[in-house]
Amino acid sequence: MAILGNEADARDATQEAFVQAWARMGTIRDPGRFDAWLQRVAVNASRMVHRSRRRRAVREISESQVTRTAANAGSADSDDSNVLDVALQHLDIDQRTILVFHHLEGRSVAELADLFGIPMGTVKSRLHTARGALQKAIDAETDDS
Repeated sequence: MAILGNEADARDATQEAFVQAWARMGTIRDPGRFDAWLQRVAVNASRMVHRSRRRRAVREISESQVTRTAANAGSADSDDSNVLDVALQHLDIDQRTILVFHHLEGRSVAELADLFGIPMGTVKSRLHTARGALQKAIDAETDDS
């Protein structure tokens, strides 16, 4: 978290570090320095996540923003009382599905990859695309109001 400054990226880096550590367990030259070796693997995984983040401009929609939008959807005194519902309707079914499974049901990228039978990178890409589409739809709905 200190390296990446973003909880989602930190989780990705941690998961990647453990996968790499497991795969490379047999390459440890000095088992007494396992902790230092594992830290190096974690730092390298963090760097890789950071590099990939710079290449892609991730626009994260925070849970608090969704909660605020959902709370506004419950107020009957505004024209944009159903901003989130309307914005979600602008997404195609695949985008809505992946957002609901990941953000509302709390399923991990690995679980989604297994569920949909696609690679984890594809899940991440689809989540990124769906988040961007949702953000545009929310922006369009709030601008129209």
